[in-house]
Amino acid sequence: MSNTNTPETASTPSSPSSSSTPGPVTTIADQVADFNQGFTAQIGPDFTKVFDDEQSALREAGVPDDAVKPGDTVVEATLLTPQGTEVSLAETVGEGPAVLVFYRGAWCPYCNLTLKTYQAELLPRLRERGVALVAISPQTPEGSEASATNGSLEFPVLSDPGNVLSGALGIRTEPSADARAVHTQLGFDVADSNADATGDIPFPTVLVVDHDGVVVFADVHTDYTTRTEVDEIVAALDLLERRAA
Repeated sequence: MSNTNTPETASTPSSPSSSSTPGPVTTIADQVADFNQGFTAQIGPDFTKVFDDEQSALREAGVPDDAVKPGDTVVEATLLTPQGTEVSLAETVGEGPAVLVFYRGAWCPYCNLTLKTYQAELLPRLRERGVALVAISPQTPEGSEASATNGSLEFPVLSDPGNVLSGALGIRTEPSADARAVHTQLGFDVADSNADATGDIPFPTVLVVDHDGVVVFADVHTDYTTRTEVDEIVAALDLLERRAA
C-alpha cells in the first residue's frame, strides 16, 4: 500500500542514460514483476510465503498517521557521504526544489532497480529543471558507496545514521522477525548494513520539496515491492511549477 499526497489533496532495469530525451520506458512495477518471477523460483515457496505474509501485513497496517505529508517542512539533518564526511541536507539539495528518495539499502533488490530507473529516466529530466535528486538510507557509508557504484548513480547517495531523518518524518519501520530470519538463512542481516547496527529501515518514500524545504508531494510505500513511478514525480514537479508561475 502506498500513500500518495499532492498539493491538491493536501494530505532488470535499463542502463543509465545521460540523454535529455527519454527513450522507451519500462515502469518500475513491470520490472518488479519480472524480478519477482525469478526471485520466487530461486528462494522457493516457503521463503516466498514469509515475504508475502510480511507484505500483506504491511499493506493492511497502512501508512502511519504521523508519516510526512504535504505542508510539512523537512527538518535539517546531518548525513554522511559515501566517504564518511558529514554533510547537511540543506547544502546537498541547494536552493532549488529537490526530490528526496528514502530507500532501505543496497541489499534490497527493489531499491536497486528503482534507483537505476531514477538514474536513467528521472535524473535527466530533473537536470533540465534544476531540481536536485538525493537518495537516503540508514546504511553505513560503505553501503551507500555500494548503491552508488552498483547503480552507476550520478546523484548524491547519503547515509542517515540511526534513521534520525526518517524517524522525524514518521517513516521508520523494521522487517518482521520472520523476514529477518529468512534474511539470515539467505546469508545477510539488515543490522550488518546499517550504521547503527539495528534492523530499522525507512518505508520506501519519495518527497518533492520546494525551495523552502516544504513538502509538496509525499508518496510513502509500506509494501516495499512497490515504488513511486517516474511519471508521478514529474507530474508533482509540473504542478509545483504551475503554482509558482
